[in-house]
Amino acid sequence: MITVLKNPHQIITVDTNGKNYKSGKEMNDTGILENHSLLIKDGKIEKLISNDLLEENQYDNIIDLTGKIVLPGLIDCHTHTAFAGSRADEFRQKIAGVDYEDIARKGGGINATVKAVRSATEDEIYEIVGPRIDRFISQGVTSLEIKSGYGLSLEDEKKLLKVIKKLDENYKINIIPTFLGAHTFPPEYKKDRNGYITYLLDEMLPAVKEENLAVFCDAFCEATAFSASETDIIFRRAAELGYKLKLHSEQFNVIGGIDIAIKNKCKSIDHLEVLNEEGLKKLISSDLVAVLLPGVSFFLDYGYAPARQIIDSGGTAALSTDYNPGSSHISSIGLIMSLACLKMKMTIEEAITAFTINAAKALDIHKNTGSIEPGKDADFAVFEADNYSELVYDVAANLNTMTIKSGEIIYRKKDCP
Repeated sequence: MITVLKNPHQIITVDTNGKNYKSGKEMNDTGILENHSLLIKDGKIEKLISNDLLEENQYDNIIDLTGKIVLPGLIDCHTHTAFAGSRADEFRQKIAGVDYEDIARKGGGINATVKAVRSATEDEIYEIVGPRIDRFISQGVTSLEIKSGYGLSLEDEKKLLKVIKKLDENYKINIIPTFLGAHTFPPEYKKDRNGYITYLLDEMLPAVKEENLAVFCDAFCEATAFSASETDIIFRRAAELGYKLKLHSEQFNVIGGIDIAIKNKCKSIDHLEVLNEEGLKKLISSDLVAVLLPGVSFFLDYGYAPARQIIDSGGTAALSTDYNPGSSHISSIGLIMSLACLKMKMTIEEAITAFTINAAKALDIHKNTGSIEPGKDADFAVFEADNYSELVYDVAANLNTMTIKSGEIIYRKKDCP
């Protein structure tokens, strides 16, 4: 069956000419087409065609997108969407001036959510998380990474990962599962770091992989979490078992995370709010995608990652919400894009690239999605706007009217014809 997405006002292709990611100045080239339509065949992009060459009687299905803008399906490549409980009281403390790391040291932070997750059943967590997935889809998201990390025991980490797997089976988007057992040390191992690391290496990592519950292994390499040497040990074991790797690092302290990410061939290094000059040089000389999370800086009211330096130096930058209960309780793609431009001085074109093809590269799915190029999955976000700049200009608004995954409309705004 051949479907036509007919006559959109603009198609923002983010075309990479087969490279499948963009670095440095390339991130400003979003491949804008006008007076064109899109042909979809068997869930894949067949070709882009001039409207003058359209022969409507040859197609099985025509979707009229006159006056709308088409982007590649958006990709949120770093989220903690699977959680239970609320940390609204901690938010009140932060507003009153209590430091995030101080809250964590007193038993709050991640371990507060761990307690809530351990108290909830798999079915209860599924019912909590489902509406969050719907919200992402309504914004044009067609691929979504979700981490575990709020169970911190084999039983509870598997519980979260089983929820994520069930969500992937029941929702028509790509949901990529990440095992984050190395998120922090749980209360029962607070005085036995080596004991928890042994538990991760010998029991948790093998069991999760044996049941095929995660694609990636992630870790939080920070002064209040795992040291660089501890992270290295965990990553070497994860790689042996066949996990792909991602890393949280340089969020509050510089403790050697970039070296570990490079050494272990991570797909991305995420946060980088305190990236220094030496770290920048290492980053841009590597294959790492820098996943930047401006929602965290906004939510915690501290410094933003140096996006401008990373891109101007030739780096590959992606953006993500980091949606989570503690440090970025933000699921608005529009707000994150606006923050990236207003606070990190990214251009609108760079922000679009960062939420599409470069986010796809951070998840190692860039050969299949993230840009509008023939042969790729027919994944699109369709916006009600006269110009793509409105996606950032209309701060925090959701202008998406239609989400298309593999050629199928999986979301349509109620008033969208």
